[in-house]
Amino acid sequence: MTMEKVKAKKHLGQHFLTDESIAQQIADTLSFEGYENILEIGPGMGVLTKYLLDKPTTTYVIEIDNESVDYLNAHYPKLYGKIISKDFLKYNINEVFEGKPFAIIGNFPYNISSQIVFRALELRNQIPEFSGMFQKEVAERICSKKGSKVYGILSVLTQAFYDAEYLFTVHENVFNPPPKVKSGVLRLRRKANFNLSCDEKLFFTVVKTAFQQRRKTLRNSLKSFQLTDNLKEDSIFDLRPEQLSVEQFIELTQKIEANAI
Repeated sequence: MTMEKVKAKKHLGQHFLTDESIAQQIADTLSFEGYENILEIGPGMGVLTKYLLDKPTTTYVIEIDNESVDYLNAHYPKLYGKIISKDFLKYNINEVFEGKPFAIIGNFPYNISSQIVFRALELRNQIPEFSGMFQKEVAERICSKKGSKVYGILSVLTQAFYDAEYLFTVHENVFNPPPKVKSGVLRLRRKANFNLSCDEKLFFTVVKTAFQQRRKTLRNSLKSFQLTDNLKEDSIFDLRPEQLSVEQFIELTQKIEANAI
């Protein structure tokens, strides 16, 4: 690919990994247990794909860029019939997987990486494992714990269903073009019991509403829930959202569910 074409792809948030050893390390982050299929999101020129194709699972790739699709078709015959030329955020992936479990992996475009995680959470019943490379600060946010300045919506919602582990940092000089920030590789492994002991839809709403005004106490940020006077006196409402663990957010949701007017 010429430099002109690489630069033209920057609007897609794509920075192409050029270090083969890092690509292999990312491919090795999955356990390849409990599922027969892998979905790589945004394979680009296939630097990660080539290592996935050697694994004991079937690799599918989903790529929105037509030039990358043409390149993959030309250079990776093992991908015949397994290249999905669609937008992961909009495509019904069960047209391919038909409800079967699959793992997600990728060197994710920075500008949509958080959206990819939220989409994966919607498909959590089918995704036992998820790993890949993000902008470093996004990877740290996903894996952060309560009390951290970067702990937020993405942290709580992801860790409600998955064990999140920050694996290693990747420096700028192994990409073409080099990004202006470092990258981080993480792994998500779905919890053995990933069904919440509260209304899951309400849980999502509580978490998002609380962090929209993260500097306020929950008593103020959750006013829209029309809480009973007795519930408002509960000490949990003296806290700010970043002070609550995932388990405490579940407890908070249970209390709101039981006591809302």
